[in-house]
Amino acid sequence: MKRIGLVAHDEMKDEMVAFAQTHRDRLGAFTLFGTGTTGGRVSEGTGLSVTLLKSGPRGGDAQLGAMICEGQLDALIFFVDPLTALPHDVDVKALVRLATLYDIPLAVNRSTAEAVLASL
Repeated sequence: MKRIGLVAHDEMKDEMVAFAQTHRDRLGAFTLFGTGTTGGRVSEGTGLSVTLLKSGPRGGDAQLGAMICEGQLDALIFFVDPLTALPHDVDVKALVRLATLYDIPLAVNRSTAEAVLASL
C-alpha cells in the first residue's frame, strides 16, 4: 500500500481538510501520515485513519523528512502558505529539499495534490 505524508501550514489547514473530504475515497486506499494538527484535522473532518506525528514546529516536519530518507513515504502533500513567514522555515525548507533529493512526488497546493493523487 502506498504511503502519503500530509502537512499544511496553519492558514492552509482548512484547504487540506476540504481536499481530503473531496478525495476521501481515493485517500482511503493509502496509508496516511500527518503532522499533529494537520493529521488530526484531516482525520476528524473525514473519518480517515491518519498516523499522527509531532506537530510541524515540534519535529513533525523532521519526522516526515526522516521517513522520506528511509523510503517510508511514496508522496508528500504539503499545502504551503506562501504569504506567511514561519519561525520554523528551516524545517520546511529541509522537508522540501528531502522530497526533491529522494525524488518523491511533492504537492504544494491543491492542483498539484490532485495530480499526484491521480498518478499514484
